[in-house]
Amino acid sequence: MSHLVAPSLLAADFANLASEVEMVNESEADWLHLDIMDGLFVPNISFGFPVMEAVRDLSVKPLDVHLMIMEPDRYIERFREAGASTLTVHWETCKHLHRTVTEIRRLGMKAGVTLNPHTPVMMLKDILPYIDMVLLMTVNPGYGGQTFIPGSINKIGELRSMIDEEGYDVLIEVDGGVDLQNAPVLIHAGVDVLVAGNTVFSSSDPAEVIRRLKEPV
Repeated sequence: MSHLVAPSLLAADFANLASEVEMVNESEADWLHLDIMDGLFVPNISFGFPVMEAVRDLSVKPLDVHLMIMEPDRYIERFREAGASTLTVHWETCKHLHRTVTEIRRLGMKAGVTLNPHTPVMMLKDILPYIDMVLLMTVNPGYGGQTFIPGSINKIGELRSMIDEEGYDVLIEVDGGVDLQNAPVLIHAGVDVLVAGNTVFSSSDPAEVIRRLKEPV
C-alpha cells in the first residue's frame, strides 16, 4: 500500500474554511485530519461539534479525528454522528483502553491510539490486535508549527517491527513537524500516514505540497 496524506485542518484559514476544505477535496489528499483539543489534556482549545459537522458536510475525504481530550469515552458516539471515519484516542487518557477502542469499532469507525512523545511504544503491545492505527506524536501535542523531535525516527522503527513481527494490520500515522524534507525519511522508517498542517496550509500552493507529499519514495 502506498502511504496516505492527511492535511491537518488546525493549520487552515478558518475565515475561509469552505474554500480550504474544497482545496483538500480537489487535491491528492487521502484523509482530512481534525485535532480536537479541550484545554485540559493539552494547553489549547481547537474546535467542537458545530465546526466538525460543517466540515463533514463540506468534505469528500474521510475525517481522521484525533481526540486530545480527557474522558473521550463520553463523546465516542457523538463523534461518529459528527462524521468521524477514524477516531483516535490517547493512551494517556484512557483508563480502560480496550473498552474504548472496542466501542469505537462497534460504532463503525476505525479505532486509533495515540502516544505522546515520551510514551514508549511497548505500552501498545497488548492493544495492537484490537486497533486499526497508531498515531505517534512527533511533537508535544497542543500546538501546530512545532519542530519535529528527531528521536521519533527510532520510535517509528520500533513500532514497525512490533506490528510486522506479529502480522497485525495496523497503520502507523505521524503528526508533528512533517515537511517535504523529512517525509521520505518517515516513509522509509515505516510510516503509513503523514499528517501535515503548516507545511500544507502555509504554502502558496497547498495542493502542490500535498502532491509532493504523496510522491513515492
